[in-house]
Amino acid sequence: MAAARHAAATLAPGGTVLLVEPFAQDRVEDNLSPVGQLYYSGSALICCAHAISEGGPLVLGAQAGPKRLAEVFRKAGFTHFRQAAQTPFNLIFEVRR
Repeated sequence: MAAARHAAATLAPGGTVLLVEPFAQDRVEDNLSPVGQLYYSGSALICCAHAISEGGPLVLGAQAGPKRLAEVFRKAGFTHFRQAAQTPFNLIFEVRR
């Protein structure tokens, strides 16, 4: 959330963030591929642990899907959130103020 807020405060009106995230869907059962299992492991052991250790108020959990990510950016003041592309490993979003 802090990064999204910082981006919103820094960007000019109409400014854009290119958000590249590990490929994940919103529902756990849609992420049980070999890549998803690898990402869940990494997220639980590295990403979530790091967010907790930094005292972050928002730990999204392993594999935050598009719905959670859009919510974070909307709360930070962004009005446009769309998936621009995807690969087998990443989701790419265009986020604008």
